[in-house]
Amino acid sequence: MNSNIDNKSSTENERQNLWQRLKKIFNADPKTTEDMVAMVEAASENEIIDEDAQRMIAGALEFSVMHTRDIMIPRTQMNVLKADDSLQENLKKIVGTSHSRYPVVGENIDEVLGILLVKDLLPLLYSYDSKSQLLTSSDQSQKLIIDLLRPVVLVPESKRLNILLKQFREDRNHMALVIDEYGTLSGLVTIEDVLEEIVGEIEDEHDSTVDTQIRQISQSNFMVQALTPIDIFNEFFNSKFSDEEFDTIGGIITNLFGRLPQRNENIRADKFTFYVTHADNRRLHSVRVTVENSKDNEKETSS
Repeated sequence: MNSNIDNKSSTENERQNLWQRLKKIFNADPKTTEDMVAMVEAASENEIIDEDAQRMIAGALEFSVMHTRDIMIPRTQMNVLKADDSLQENLKKIVGTSHSRYPVVGENIDEVLGILLVKDLLPLLYSYDSKSQLLTSSDQSQKLIIDLLRPVVLVPESKRLNILLKQFREDRNHMALVIDEYGTLSGLVTIEDVLEEIVGEIEDEHDSTVDTQIRQISQSNFMVQALTPIDIFNEFFNSKFSDEEFDTIGGIITNLFGRLPQRNENIRADKFTFYVTHADNRRLHSVRVTVENSKDNEKETSS
């Protein structure tokens, strides 16, 4: 009996202590997002919340001030299908890139006819074998694909991410094409891209689980953890960054900036552009790496 009373008393004391610590951390009156981020970091340092919770709260706080242009996939790196190609050729692209949705274009990438959901193709494929004229004929394939297309959702580069997420949810849509102030296609964005700004990278069944330090997200874009050893980075990208002064790619990037970089900043070095996707006032966590490759860019543009 006394043991139960002691346990209850101990639990109550812990709650009171936690409450007092929370009041101490949040007793100030925050005026800006930066103030709130500082409070969340203080709560993490005082072990009131763990690092994952701190990262998600900080991401949610910064979320409303970010724009679609900050996270979109540029037009030169979009994976698209051509309406004029045979269904067989488009299926090869689908298998090779493993996405669930694709913009379908006409003569060039600026002529977007609609969005194709791969699942809409599956019922039809049961009815035809690999030698079917439907699969190999461009004319029949074009009519088939156009009949399956869903409307294109267009959003401006300047749209804030919190508003974009609300639009995705209300419209039950997962992909939008991004246009600039002149109405020209500048890229695409998905609901997963938006959510990752809050919860961090979302691994799916197509992501490699062997080495999560470097993960390819498009033909020229990669998510890289800042703690990735330089030798692993060099081997993966066939680069020649020196490991004499720094052990990790995060150290190289911080040195390039000459200071600890902030989220959404970017810097170029050799054939790489490093975009800071996650950083706090203590260290760099992750970056998106875009690799310049003129041949790849030409291929993507022609798509």
